[in-house]
Amino acid sequence: MGAARLFLEGLFRTAVAAAHPEGCLRPHLPAAPSGRLIMLAAGKAAGSMVHVAEHHYLDGGMPAGRISGLAVTRHGYGCPTRIVRVVEAGHPLPDAAGLAATIEALALAESAGPHDLVLVLVSGGASANWIAPAAGLSLADKQAVTRALLASGASIVEINTVRKHLSRIKGGRLAQHAFPAPLVAVAISDVPGDDPAVIGSGPTVPDPTTLADARAIVARHDLTVPPLVAQALADPANETPKPGDPVFAQTSFDLAARPAEVFRAVEHAVRAAGYDCILLGTAIEGEAREVAATQARLALDLRVKGRRAVILSGGELTVTLRGRGRGGPNQEYALALAITLAQAAGIAALAGDTDGTDGGGGRAEDPAGAFIDGTTLVRAGHLGLDPAAFLRDNNSTEFFEKLGDLLTPGPTLTNVNDFRAILVDSA
Repeated sequence: MGAARLFLEGLFRTAVAAAHPEGCLRPHLPAAPSGRLIMLAAGKAAGSMVHVAEHHYLDGGMPAGRISGLAVTRHGYGCPTRIVRVVEAGHPLPDAAGLAATIEALALAESAGPHDLVLVLVSGGASANWIAPAAGLSLADKQAVTRALLASGASIVEINTVRKHLSRIKGGRLAQHAFPAPLVAVAISDVPGDDPAVIGSGPTVPDPTTLADARAIVARHDLTVPPLVAQALADPANETPKPGDPVFAQTSFDLAARPAEVFRAVEHAVRAAGYDCILLGTAIEGEAREVAATQARLALDLRVKGRRAVILSGGELTVTLRGRGRGGPNQEYALALAITLAQAAGIAALAGDTDGTDGGGGRAEDPAGAFIDGTTLVRAGHLGLDPAAFLRDNNSTEFFEKLGDLLTPGPTLTNVNDFRAILVDSA
């Protein structure tokens, strides 16, 4: 493995470590209540967040008999816990395991009394893991609308706006179920802007979006949704609780990790290695291939100027599916980047999702992203691969699989979204 790839993979590991609950969660955990502590967790870091929180309270002297709860995470993302049960469920498509666990989580929230504390631990993936369809909707209805949204190129804000208005737990409704018990939410942000109403579809915070917003998103992306979904989005009963609603009077929200903090750690590592660091932002959105083309031009310009630098960016890119291949936004970005760079020497890049999986079929072993350098297109040519054809078919996974250039760290048990680094080394 080349030095450039080893360096870039090291930067990826630095990002993951900076976002792992083991290093960031404890300072944000609230004091133990006089009554019960009910931990409810969802998302790709749910198991690891509960693991850290359990040790924090038990080691602090809280009796195990006063701790209960339930965590729901993506298949393959579970980890050992001492008290709180961890359920593995579907992502990005919700499944029956997630549905059953969500119903149980809502019942636990409703059981909380005035001296208890509901501790909600949220991370990326919670929107799929916590699935409680609005009245009249089935799991199949929610799966159908999720498929349509994911294939449309809609942003995470748009996707979660629709999800919130088809749910009994998202968009502040978990807080409704816990009211009037005190509720504290602590999250690891995986969304551009770190908006609490978007992270995990905002189960514990007021929702500023409306049913009308959700209907507009469906229309704007020309989505085909089941008739019952269309009816639900027109039903006033499915409007979410808004700012000022008394159900939020005893709730609080805190962030344990956010992309900006993670990239500061990576930037330090880049500068320590002797490179200039150009951080384009941690909240970049857009079509993966278009962002790649723009960033490739910047890398080429730096190379012409003789700069030794690393271009960093985060956020959440999207892919509008037109082909039938396998892939994800980070792999598609890498493929489009390689095509635009056109075998330029001295430039290498890595793009990966910090949760350890990028798109794919929802399996824990799906790749997180891919690596490219000046030899990528040359090696593809030797194998008879047409990069443009693979890009047209949204088939980036197969392309990089054949080259041996997939990034496959496995589940990282955290998630602060995309990590992209372009190394320009003209020396």
